[in-house]
Amino acid sequence: MQTKTLPLPKKVPLLLKLFGGVLVLFGLCLTIGGSYLVTLGGSWYYLIAGVGFAVSGLWSIQGHRTGLWLYLAVFAASCVWTFIEVGTNFWAWVPRTAALLGFAIVGLYLAPLYTRNGRVLVSNKTCMALATLLLLVLAGDVVLMTKPHGEIRNDVALSTGQVSSTTNAAGNSWESYGRTGEGNRFVPLDQINTANVSQLEVAWTYETKGLDENQEDQNTPLFVDGTLYRCSPSNVITALDASTGERKWTYDPKASSPFWNRCRGTAYFKPPADDACGPRVVVATVDMRLISIKTSNGQLCESFGDQGVVDLSEGVGSAPSGMYMQTTGAMVAGDQIVMGGWVADNVSTDEPSGVIRAFDALTGKLNWAWDMGNAQITGLPPAGQTYTRSTPNAWAPMSFDLKLGTVFVPLGNPTPDYWGGKRTAVDDKYGSSLVALDLRTGREKWSFQTTHHDLWDYDLPSQPALYELSGENGKTIPAVIQLTKRGQIFVLNRETGVPITKVEERAVPAGQAKGERYSPTQPYSTGMPSVGTEPLSEVKAWGITPLDQLYCRISFKKSTYVGDFTPSPADLSNYLQYPSNYGGFNWGSAAIDQKRNLLLVNDLRMPMLARLTTRAEVDAMSGIDPHGEYSKMKGTPYGYKVDMFMSPLGVPCMEPPYGTLTAIDLASKKLVWQVPVGTVAESGPLGIKTGIPFLPGMPTLGGSVVTGSGLIFFGGASDYNLRAFDVQTGKQLWQGSLPTGAQATPITYMDKKTGRQMVVITASGAPHNPHDREKSYVVAFALPKDAVAK
Repeated sequence: MQTKTLPLPKKVPLLLKLFGGVLVLFGLCLTIGGSYLVTLGGSWYYLIAGVGFAVSGLWSIQGHRTGLWLYLAVFAASCVWTFIEVGTNFWAWVPRTAALLGFAIVGLYLAPLYTRNGRVLVSNKTCMALATLLLLVLAGDVVLMTKPHGEIRNDVALSTGQVSSTTNAAGNSWESYGRTGEGNRFVPLDQINTANVSQLEVAWTYETKGLDENQEDQNTPLFVDGTLYRCSPSNVITALDASTGERKWTYDPKASSPFWNRCRGTAYFKPPADDACGPRVVVATVDMRLISIKTSNGQLCESFGDQGVVDLSEGVGSAPSGMYMQTTGAMVAGDQIVMGGWVADNVSTDEPSGVIRAFDALTGKLNWAWDMGNAQITGLPPAGQTYTRSTPNAWAPMSFDLKLGTVFVPLGNPTPDYWGGKRTAVDDKYGSSLVALDLRTGREKWSFQTTHHDLWDYDLPSQPALYELSGENGKTIPAVIQLTKRGQIFVLNRETGVPITKVEERAVPAGQAKGERYSPTQPYSTGMPSVGTEPLSEVKAWGITPLDQLYCRISFKKSTYVGDFTPSPADLSNYLQYPSNYGGFNWGSAAIDQKRNLLLVNDLRMPMLARLTTRAEVDAMSGIDPHGEYSKMKGTPYGYKVDMFMSPLGVPCMEPPYGTLTAIDLASKKLVWQVPVGTVAESGPLGIKTGIPFLPGMPTLGGSVVTGSGLIFFGGASDYNLRAFDVQTGKQLWQGSLPTGAQATPITYMDKKTGRQMVVITASGAPHNPHDREKSYVVAFALPKDAVAK
């Protein structure tokens, strides 16, 4: 190698000293943290690499080029270690090597500043060339971050399904939360198809005031006879012209709750032709009222209840503001309004009942009540009594089958969620169960439990989806498909509740909490694919740099985790729960492509760091939000604390994806494809927007709608986009920008005035994203007017 001798510099350049100092500090952090990780039984890499980086930094401060060579050697070894640990998993490489690659580039560009015995190496040009090459690699990595990774596509031959009579009878309407009582979110329209979806444009936008604190816009609007009906988080109903977005009328019930204000759905009721009120929209409010509103003018139907209102607090006992409400809304099944209720979790062992009630849709009269804790109560409780307190409640959407005369009720937990020592036999029978009730009488037909003695808040969150599966000898089986927070999918015969696909009881760990009991087994739906259920491990710990990844690895090793159903440790230290109480699946529910026998689901993958606390710890606190960090759980030996498993930079401590869209073939019961959904463009470390559409797949809320032309529309990621996917391949074909984020299910309909198929979504702020909530919107997309055949 050619060299030349130059005068020895009087001192090492400041820039090189700074670079060396950064390496020393970086190396010391890795060394100290890595030493602690080793004591916890974790990887030795961080300790060894930290020493190497620190020494390379010391040599760099002195101007010795040996420091550069040592750094590059440790960097190369880090790449080898990464490949051994995670293979070609793209997102797993990012925290392990991206920052190191940046340091390598800087070091190589600083090569001319390094000296060794007064000699500057002529090979500086080689260093510059290598630095430029690595810079191109880094640029390529940045580009790759905007592309989907970890996609799954299996070779599954799709079968042909049959559009249900219920779907056909719905025509062009969307009259309930899941479009019909089947909860399939399937619309047989085909004007917008895979060939032209890329041409979609905004047809109109309706704008109104934004969200207040404790409000989330998760509404799926209704569409009937040319009018859209939107429900705000405070239950304000607005009727919009479905062609133009112009407001027709607004009804404000003046409803409020101190927290958890949501209106995910409303329901449409068409009475007999001679009814004075005519068609109505039914809304259940956050302050325990059931209201019937005339669609003709937005005024109350005074023949319903007491001047248009039914008091839902009757019979439930003590229910302070915010403790009992209907977040998903009412369901109109034939001529009845059937509903459950949401309760504020984990406040105490004495909370409102999980009673299911049915009201006459014409008059508001209570037709029946199902009080699982007292079968003798079939209507209002006797004077001085209440429905059984603290029984499992149904906050999720229900479904119904008019032919069978059955309503399907997904139940949550008896309260509180995380300690069940005082639960009754009734609580243990019905908690986290799907229950079939007779639509006329409210009497139980069957029940099926998805989690036994649930201590993890694995409520049934999703609307049961009704579908006809192919059986033997060409016969069909009436099925009900239930998604769970656990990522398990149970498929049952909806006539009997007997599983159609295989379900196994598997042994699970037991804990040692005071006064608690544990189920020795839990049900697993092994006959269907599960989604987002891969076990956690130290290797899967994530971050955006080696430092916060190291923090996450330490946090993982310090916490108790023994897989599914990890119980709280006896010493009340942290434990990890995955899937978390967010899911898995949540209230967005499934969509079913009835033409292609495909089940479409979106999920959320965010582990939870939790612990039981002493009574003294939570009793000393005041003003606790029941869905906040701490829960008091009065009447139990413990309180409860929960956080998402995050790094100090506010990024998840588990590697991506955090949300996906998945298609499952209902004929073969095989996973067809799975793709990550959502970018970090509108979010980022420390809550700062990155503005860059990196695509790890973000946590999803809301659901999807599938069309007869083979498109899925979904908008419930953390960025500000509505997306369209090819239902057969999972390939994203289009995305349209929204003025802010959405966390609702879109709908689609044919607008008869313009001849254009519309796709509509409400948008008032993305899930898990505090930005851009000053305004609320309803946005409609359609093909250009000149592209639509008249």
